[in-house]
Amino acid sequence: MPGDPAIGLCGTNRIANPVLTLPQRHRLPLAQVAGNDAAVDPALVVAAALVDTGAGGNPLQLSCRRLTASPSDSAGRRMARAMKQWTAIRRLLSMLLAIICLTGCARDELFRQESYVFGTRVEVVVYGHDPQLANEALAAVLREFDRLHRAYHAWEPSELTELNEAIEAGRHHQVSAELATLLADARRLSALGDGLFEPAIGRLIELWGFHSDTFRPKVPDAAAVRALVARRPRILDLVINGRTVSSSNRFVRLDLGGYAKGYALDRAARILRDKGIENALVNIGGNVLALGAKGDRPWRIGIQHPRDAGVLASLPLYDGEAVGTSGDYQRYFEVDGVRYSHLIDPRDGRPARGTQSLTVLVTRRPGAGTLSDAASKPLFIANDGWPSLAGRYDVAHVLRVDDQGRITVSSAMHRRLSYHGEVKPAEIVE
Repeated sequence: MPGDPAIGLCGTNRIANPVLTLPQRHRLPLAQVAGNDAAVDPALVVAAALVDTGAGGNPLQLSCRRLTASPSDSAGRRMARAMKQWTAIRRLLSMLLAIICLTGCARDELFRQESYVFGTRVEVVVYGHDPQLANEALAAVLREFDRLHRAYHAWEPSELTELNEAIEAGRHHQVSAELATLLADARRLSALGDGLFEPAIGRLIELWGFHSDTFRPKVPDAAAVRALVARRPRILDLVINGRTVSSSNRFVRLDLGGYAKGYALDRAARILRDKGIENALVNIGGNVLALGAKGDRPWRIGIQHPRDAGVLASLPLYDGEAVGTSGDYQRYFEVDGVRYSHLIDPRDGRPARGTQSLTVLVTRRPGAGTLSDAASKPLFIANDGWPSLAGRYDVAHVLRVDDQGRITVSSAMHRRLSYHGEVKPAEIVE
């Protein structure tokens, strides 16, 4: 039995071919046990004891020869030595079980932090087993959200309002490298969407009362709206030369509300990965980005019904994917039974009509979060013309609810969705 390799024991003061082993971090030095001051994996001791206990033999008989009692010892001395050795083995067994409990028994769980920035509720969830690592990463993400909120606020003093003041005064203005990059990217996305994604219409958004944390249910003067539309403020009017920004159109007033949340998703993903977080879900007012998975399952999110409190449909979200939803139920007011949302159509300067909500899913790619935020706006405004714009943005997954509650969905999105209750699409677009 001492030489039987099946239980990993030896007959010559050396340990060979153990059956039960632990990861390196669980191994503890056990000197003076196997001879020549060798370090022994405590698992070997446990394996020997457990195997032999099941067979009904003496645990000491299964250990290495260094632990075996000498035949010349008296019965009393042999018994005393056996008891001493068995006590040591039991202590090692207790120690090993404690180590396993502290490490191997640790289970992944959800760690969550919330805040209120960008005019909406944000939530960041990490799936893991290290509370300190998770909470440090969550705090870092929320600090970044607060920085972005303060830097690019559209009407409270910020770097963006300083640029808007310079544009109104006809001055060239030096901006941060980050803002210059954001403006160049926003300009590109606007061109792709035929100007329906238009961050330069801050004056119109203000005129409709949405540059405030509280809405005033008042429809602006139609002539004032037409006058601003006639000035055609466009982000394409910007001249970006390195970090210097100017515009020949003084009626440009930048509002990155349809872009910043998506950019914040991408920044959150970068921070979480840099902190060693592999599995997380970031939600900024319905704009969601996934990292990794929730254990052995993908993250799963719901798409809100634009008129009911329930969920329209749900879908799995895989690593690096992002979802963005634009809806007339998020920020709006009503006058005489007519709903006016914050989603302004730059062509007529009025809140867009014809769509209740539109959701896009952007598959994993650089800037997925930013695209999920920016692309949903022009598709929402385009109404039935959304498929053409979706192709330009390379977005295959789209769900639209029109102003009559009729659901149209792309075939790629249809295959991903699980519809809730009686919900069914009226049309599937290839």
